[in-house]
Amino acid sequence: MASFRYTVFDIEGNVEKGKLEAYNKQQAQKMLKDQGYKIEALHEMKETIWNKDIHFGKIVKPREFVVFLRQFQALLKAGLTIVEGIHLLREQTKNKYFHKALYYIEIDLRQGKSLTQAMANHPKIFSEFFRNMIRSGEESGSLEPTLSALADYYHKHHQTSQKMKSTFAYPATVLIVAIAVVVFLLIYVVPQFVAMFNSYEAELPGVTQFVLGASDFVGNFWWLLLLVTVGIISLVYYLFQQEQTGMKMEKFLLKLPVIGSILVKSNLAAIARSMSSLLGNSVPIIQAMELTENTTSNRIFKQALVRTRHSLIQGGSFAEPLKQHWAFPYMFTEMIAVGERTGSLPEMLKQVASFYEEDLETANEQLKSLLEPLLIITLSVVVGTIILSIIMPMFELFNQIN
Repeated sequence: MASFRYTVFDIEGNVEKGKLEAYNKQQAQKMLKDQGYKIEALHEMKETIWNKDIHFGKIVKPREFVVFLRQFQALLKAGLTIVEGIHLLREQTKNKYFHKALYYIEIDLRQGKSLTQAMANHPKIFSEFFRNMIRSGEESGSLEPTLSALADYYHKHHQTSQKMKSTFAYPATVLIVAIAVVVFLLIYVVPQFVAMFNSYEAELPGVTQFVLGASDFVGNFWWLLLLVTVGIISLVYYLFQQEQTGMKMEKFLLKLPVIGSILVKSNLAAIARSMSSLLGNSVPIIQAMELTENTTSNRIFKQALVRTRHSLIQGGSFAEPLKQHWAFPYMFTEMIAVGERTGSLPEMLKQVASFYEEDLETANEQLKSLLEPLLIITLSVVVGTIILSIIMPMFELFNQIN
């Protein structure tokens, strides 16, 4: 999209100035003429940091996107045309980026483009997976059920993602608070007692000497600890981005006792849900596999899907290559094999997705119940050790004084 500044005359001859966005100057001219304006000047604006759209995170939140799909489907069911539906949804959305995208989609639709073509100009909002589902719905004349299926897909995906986040949110919060408390004790509380201990020249217990040493180190070299922490995080992130080391790290995470099981189930549920939605919407299986690859972030599972797609191209089955991969459990591959044999693969994949989503929820609750007491006990031991290291020599000093 390009921005244009214009000067025009309205029907009564009054001068109006403003700016608009269009794909090119010809479209900008047409937009102004369609509104009855006589163009005096029209200039393309150079993109700068002052007029560039800047946003952080996702342009459209998952929940907002699901609501959009539900409402769009309801409007089509009520008998409105696609253009009318997009227009009404644009008018009510408060998200300015989404509003702008829907505005240009409406323009493209009025110029005769299909919904898929119009959405293709906004890939940050409408993914390739989404556009292929819409294309299939348009070509088969079943756009309304396609929108309903997409809403269900994104709703399930968002739910799973939120549950994964909530599982680690509480332990992460406890860990941050624990670190803050320990640092506070070492920097501000423990040094208060150092002078008193030194004045009596008493021999301090080993645990007290250790805590005092830790307090002295943290107080004098906090910047070094911060630097080392940032360096380790940066190194891990860099290694994770590399293809070979990243795959090894992902494989290591997937094979961890509890966390690995959760990650595996999360990926299996996402793959099954994606394939079920695509195949159920008449997308060819090879194309559905390729689209699912693009939505899969884990490189281990992505590599397995690529090999499976190559097997399908050569006339092989869907289930067989997955059976030979360690990350895909027996139940997953057997249900796919049954779906292939009976010709009910989309429905079978849907059942697999539901099973692993429920199983994932149970695993998340188990991990949460395991981590919470573990972190609390760890925090209690660390803080208790610091307090004990102060109390022990104080009792000895009081005994000496008495």
